[in-house]
Amino acid sequence: MPRGSSSKRERQYEHIKESAENRGTSTDRAKEIAARTVNKERARAGESRTASRTSTEDRKSASQRGGERSHSGSQGPTKDQLYAEAKKRGIEGRSSMNKQELTKALGH
Repeated sequence: MPRGSSSKRERQYEHIKESAENRGTSTDRAKEIAARTVNKERARAGESRTASRTSTEDRKSASQRGGERSHSGSQGPTKDQLYAEAKKRGIEGRSSMNKQELTKALGH
């Protein structure tokens, strides 16, 4: 957390980090998710020196959006994300599939 952060933001950071870890996210990734979320909330509240346009003009906060934009972009979800979903669904032969084959097997 940046110096000068309020105790509220510190608590928010810890809560988000612990939630991510409980979902099985690695510690480093959980810290990154928490830091990005808290920094965005700080920007929206005018608590940071600089802020991106999307941080201040989004209609929904990061917590309200709840990963709505995850897996989006020009190419959709990554191969790792598709593989994780295939593993969760128990799709056989997933380890030898490429991204296109994983997408087809998952019905995306």
